[in-house]
Parts: sequence; structure tokens; C-alpha cells
Amino acid sequence: MSKCLVTGGAGFIGSHIVDHLIQEGHEVVCIDNEFADNEDFYWNSNALNIKADITQYSQIEEYFQGVDYVFHLAAESRIGPAILDPISAININVLGTCTVLQLSRKFSVKRLLYSSTSSGYGNNPCPNHENQPDDCLNPYSVSKVAGEKLCSMYTNLYNLKTIIFRYFNVYGERAPKQGQYCPVTGIFLRQHLSGEALTIVGDGTQRRDFVYVGDVVRANLLAAFTNVDNNAFGKVYNVGNGDNISINSIAHLISKNVTYIPPRSGEVKENLANISRLKQTFGWQPQMTVERWIKSQL
Repeated sequence: MSKCLVTGGAGFIGSHIVDHLIQEGHEVVCIDNEFADNEDFYWNSNALNIKADITQYSQIEEYFQGVDYVFHLAAESRIGPAILDPISAININVLGTCTVLQLSRKFSVKRLLYSSTSSGYGNNPCPNHENQPDDCLNPYSVSKVAGEKLCSMYTNLYNLKTIIFRYFNVYGERAPKQGQYCPVTGIFLRQHLSGEALTIVGDGTQRRDFVYVGDVVRANLLAAFTNVDNNAFGKVYNVGNGDNISINSIAHLISKNVTYIPPRSGEVKENLANISRLKQTFGWQPQMTVERWIKSQL
């Protein structure tokens, strides 16, 4: 079995990756500084758990020794906080990513999987495919796309094998439920269970491609451990469901008790993933729909 390092490994998506790697018998190092504004962090007691900051090279260097695979999820991962404090977002998402890449290069990591965002597509027409130009509407997407460019550069210049994921709207167990910028499914379910009206941003006609966290985990594991040729590395791969649904429709699956709040700046009207590249390269296929998952939670 392999030695794997997961940055952001106590967070929503990262903790699921840690759990699955441990279940499959891998040795896991988890690095997280609990910077995210989450209600809970999920540390797996069977991992080597390190509370550290990915921007601090000397603080995390020793933990890359002997590592085969790096799953890099640590980030400022929300649009709103990045708009309020762009310097912090750039520091974490650009300097932090460069630090992780450089250490992965130094210790000859076999592959690095980088978690990025569909917000890099901005107002490109749907469906979004990986050859579309970047259209970054806010500091968050700028910082995450800069991390993508660093990954591609490390592949082309230093031959570090990187895979870049653009996640669409990830939902599922352990998603944060507090704060206006959390995943909308979590917010709606919390509001419903509390007897509150569901707060829909804007008019609710905006459409999103929702992808289940378990499907995101499988994308990461397949991309890490599947044999592929070198042309697969340094490239972007969409991770979505390949369909989309309006926010109004999501809300009405849960409750008819809704209220509308003003729209937010820096957000797109629609996203929709073309997922053919990920399917063809790694044999990945989404297995859960957001409608089925919501019904299981009610």
C-alpha cells in the first residue's frame, strides 16, 4: 500500500478522502490548520494528524518524506470571504499551493491531485468544457486558477505528475451548514429542520451542477491509482454530474416555505459540467443524484 498526504484532510471533502484511503489500507498523513469557518472538523484517528499551515514550508516539510501521493484540498474555499479578504485567499491558494507543489517535487511524489473550482469558467456558455478560456469573476476563482497554472507548470517544467480537478457544486455528508456561503443543500436542510423558511438568493432560477462528495472521492482515487499515459498529467478535469437543476427546484424538494434574498455579486447564472474527459481518461462515472440524496435526508 502507499503513503498518502491529504492537505485540508479534516474538512468536508478531504476528510472523506482520508477515510477512504485508510479503509483501503493506505498510510495517511493529514494536514489541516482548521482555518475554514466550519462547525466541525473530521480528524481520523488512524491517520497521522498534523495541525499546520500549508503556506509555511519549514512547518510541513518533514511530513512529505516518503509520500507517494498528495491530495491537495487545503484552501480558502468560499467566494464571499475571498471577496472580503483577497490577500488572505491569494496567500493560501497560491503561495500554499506552490509550497505543496515544491515539497512534492523535492520528495519525488508520484502524483499530486489538486482540487480546484468550476468558478474558473465564469460566464462561459454551458456546458463548461476544459478548453474554454478562464473567466474569473472574483478573487477566489483567480486564486484557484493560479494554482491550476502552477500545477501545469510543475508538470511541464519539473515533470511532477499533477491532475487538476474543477469541482462543480459539491454536496453531501459533512458539508458545512452555517454561514451564507455554505453549500446550499446544507443550508436548506438545516433551515428546514429548524422550521425556518429556506432563503433563496436572487430569484432562484440560477442553475447549478451538483456533484456528490462520494463521487468526488472516487474521482480522486481513480486519478491517483489508475495507470494512464503521461498525456493525462498537467490537465484540468471537470468533476460534476453532467446535468443541472435550478435552486428553486432544490428548495421545493425540501420545503414550500421559502423566502428570497438579494442576489450576490461575483456569481454566475448557470454552470454545467461536460464530464467526458474524466470519464474517458479514468473511467469515472457519477453514481448519485442530488434529488435522490435530498430525499434520503428528509
